Amino acid sequence: MKLLGRKAEVSLDDRLEALAEAADLAEGRLGQEAVDHARAVAARAGVRRGLSVEHTAVALAGATGSGKSSLFNALSGTELATVGVTRPTTAKAQAALWGAGGSGPLLDWLDVPLRHTVEGDASGLILLDLPDHDSIELSHRREVDRLVAAVDLLVWVLDPQKYADAAVHERYLRPLARHRDVMVVVLNQVDRLPERSVKRCLDDLRGLLAADGLEGVPVLGVSARTGEGVPELRALLDRQVSRRRAWSSRLAADVASAAAALWAGTRPPDALSPDTPSLHAQPPDALSLDAQPPGALPAVRGPEAAGAPPAPGQVAVPEIAVSRALTRALARAAGVPAVVEAVAKSHRHRSIAATGWPVTRWLRRLRPDPLRRLHLAKGARSSLPAATAVEVSAVDTALRDVGAAASATVPEPWATAVRHAARSRSEELTDALDRTVAAATSGRVSRAPRWWRVAGTAQWLTVAAMVAGALWLLVRFALDYLMLPGLPTPTVGRAPWPTVLLLGGALAGVLIAALCRVFAWAGGRRRARRAAKALRAGIEQVAGELIVAPTRDELARYAGFADRITRATS
Repeated sequence: MKLLGRKAEVSLDDRLEALAEAADLAEGRLGQEAVDHARAVAARAGVRRGLSVEHTAVALAGATGSGKSSLFNALSGTELATVGVTRPTTAKAQAALWGAGGSGPLLDWLDVPLRHTVEGDASGLILLDLPDHDSIELSHRREVDRLVAAVDLLVWVLDPQKYADAAVHERYLRPLARHRDVMVVVLNQVDRLPERSVKRCLDDLRGLLAADGLEGVPVLGVSARTGEGVPELRALLDRQVSRRRAWSSRLAADVASAAAALWAGTRPPDALSPDTPSLHAQPPDALSLDAQPPGALPAVRGPEAAGAPPAPGQVAVPEIAVSRALTRALARAAGVPAVVEAVAKSHRHRSIAATGWPVTRWLRRLRPDPLRRLHLAKGARSSLPAATAVEVSAVDTALRDVGAAASATVPEPWATAVRHAARSRSEELTDALDRTVAAATSGRVSRAPRWWRVAGTAQWLTVAAMVAGALWLLVRFALDYLMLPGLPTPTVGRAPWPTVLLLGGALAGVLIAALCRVFAWAGGRRRARRAAKALRAGIEQVAGELIVAPTRDELARYAGFADRITRATS
């Protein structure tokens, strides 16, 4: 069993490459929404890297009446944003630029046509005033979703009345838990609170953020109307802009979130319950950025969630091989026992035909060769009977066992893919096994042993001796019948040579034939064992190519996916 260890921290380029590769590997295995989201993140990050890294796009986002526009004016020292009672007041995002040189392509990509250059020391800051995320206008909400997914730094502007609103926490803050390094939360309108209530509200807000996974995110109390806290917020933004790293931190967080969304799709089937939201079960409006194509940030449960799979850096990939049970089931379905028996019978048949008593061996040639009857003698397509229902069921069970063993430590839905891979080429088994049986059999039974020729020669010598003895006796009989002088007849003891040749040749032929039958039986068993071994090897090769190899490929795909998720989240 291979254990994939977690690698050292990798560069942003490597993370993006790993995310794109993970999405490709997850194609057809995980939810298409998560796969498309990962690809969109990789594509968006590729574009952002090619734009100005000397500028930091900072978005002021918040609900209706939170005072975003007022805070925008306070930070920019202008009256660019319209402030009023009528809601909503902001319909389209606008930008205030400090050091506008080179920011054009970035703002074009962000699709922010309203741009205003502001004099000041914060060179590189692009401050965006976004529409309300809870606006009654759908176009406003889509504009917020699009820019929240693309800007480098997010400043969430909350107010004392709605800072605990579930809409902002569940739709935006909680799904952005991995973006704590590029996020600031502002409690605006603190001038409306009694002094003793400000700290209590800020502490309560920090508790809510910690529950969202955003512990440690800067939380500031400000008042755009009185200017309280605005200098501190401006100083914090200046520090972030001067580092010129917010863009890369944002992209790294996007990659980690997309990778986590992919990994969240790999979980045991019993981990899902009606009360456990999953990536595939969430309705579209439960996702933070469903309204815009690239950059949606699905809500991702952390690894501590019940039923979550192990961390990708700790996944165990099992080693698999052709089992004896699988080989045995395939061998029976391929008719190997019948072929092995036919090999033994064919060897005995041919041996008797080559070494039997010449007087009767011709009768053996009238019988068909067992292998030729199966069309196996020369590697042609066999005429073996089709597998029975019991044998087909045994093969099916063996395939399920292979898939179950290979997927035992693999989470769903990869486990389903592994089990499917074990059966993906099962329709090819019949023809492949038939060809393997024919090829493995024909090459090992076609060669005749040398002793057949020796025994055959000896048998013909016995026939010659019988013929010579019979002719000799016939000549003696003719001479006696014609009352002619007889020929001298040598003897062996008291037996005349003609009789010895006739009877001895017949007896020797029968004994040689009987002895050759014993050798033919032993040779048939030996050939059968060799054929069985060759057939077993051929069947194991077929099983390796059509069953084990696809299963290993799917396991390797899962291992590669886990490795790339590990790299993407490093």
